[in-house]
Amino acid sequence: MVAVDAVPTPEGGTPDGPGRDGRARRGWRRGRQGAEAMGAVALARRAAADLRDGIGGAGAPAAARNLRKLLGADAVALAGLHGELSWAGYVPEGTAVEALIERALDTDARAAGDGAVALPVRARDGLAGVLVVVGAVSGSAVREAAGWVEEALERARLEQSADVAEQAELRALRAEISPHFVYNSLTAIASFVSSDPERARDLMLDFAQYTRHSLARHGDYTTVAGEFQAIEAYLALARAVLGERLRVQVRIAPEVLPVALPYLALQPLVENAVRHGVELPGSSGLVQVSGEADGTECVITVEDDGPGMDPEHAAAVLAGRGRPGSMGLVNVDRRLRTVFGPGYGLVIETAVGAGTRVLLRLPRFQPGVVAS
Repeated sequence: MVAVDAVPTPEGGTPDGPGRDGRARRGWRRGRQGAEAMGAVALARRAAADLRDGIGGAGAPAAARNLRKLLGADAVALAGLHGELSWAGYVPEGTAVEALIERALDTDARAAGDGAVALPVRARDGLAGVLVVVGAVSGSAVREAAGWVEEALERARLEQSADVAEQAELRALRAEISPHFVYNSLTAIASFVSSDPERARDLMLDFAQYTRHSLARHGDYTTVAGEFQAIEAYLALARAVLGERLRVQVRIAPEVLPVALPYLALQPLVENAVRHGVELPGSSGLVQVSGEADGTECVITVEDDGPGMDPEHAAAVLAGRGRPGSMGLVNVDRRLRTVFGPGYGLVIETAVGAGTRVLLRLPRFQPGVVAS
């Protein structure tokens, strides 16, 4: 038997299959298809981001342009429920687009004609607007695009709901400022006006700092240093009210002072330690506050040597099942988890007769979290 070599073809392959050039062409085609797919994903993502303010928002024209590129359509329009209309592309003369939009809104169903199709877009089980596509685009592609728009609108609605909930929790924290503490602080300041006017002046400045941080409208985030300015003002007032009953130790590492965190994330923890660990009738105690860097994270602890509590009760407090006056810790925990993720938040270490230690851990750097 004589072995016969394969006869090469001009493309570098053999009569039985392709060679290196054929494989290279297939690889080039796969690479191009992959790049086109990634380009489509990027367009869809941009269109979703543009719809953050709704189908009639400022980003709707950009969303229409990205959807047109994605579908390869002659034109794309997004119509809201109140006459808002954003176009991208060319609409042939004689195309009754407005009539299609009106029919789709009236019937809450697909309307088509003159080379155009209008599909209702829903959000939260209600009609939100209409997507109009003009040109030779398959029905399945138009339906898929309408689904993208609906998902983008629903995601935007959920994000807005989360923002509203976070603001409500912040308002709830501010509402928990004790009128009893305010009254006692002002009484203590008044008691020093004649005997020690310099201290009365300093305490009045502390009171102004405390109320300004607690009640004034702010941006979303402050720094650890900003929170501790308010905490120091609060503790100065608390010492004026409680006298020798309250002892305080504060140790904060300089490297964590610039760390950004939500407003009123630390102050309620300190107030809680004073209120439940020291302020009880006939009691006195030590409140310790510390902050340090732990690798890429910031760890802050607030500890008191008061009566403590049952660990099961502490777990119920963080779960939102505590007394009405205990919502401060719940709100802080939820806001931290919303901003930084479920791996962060508060940890309470306590036992009856053993005091309470609240630990807060957060990243030293978090994209999008910038102090105002």
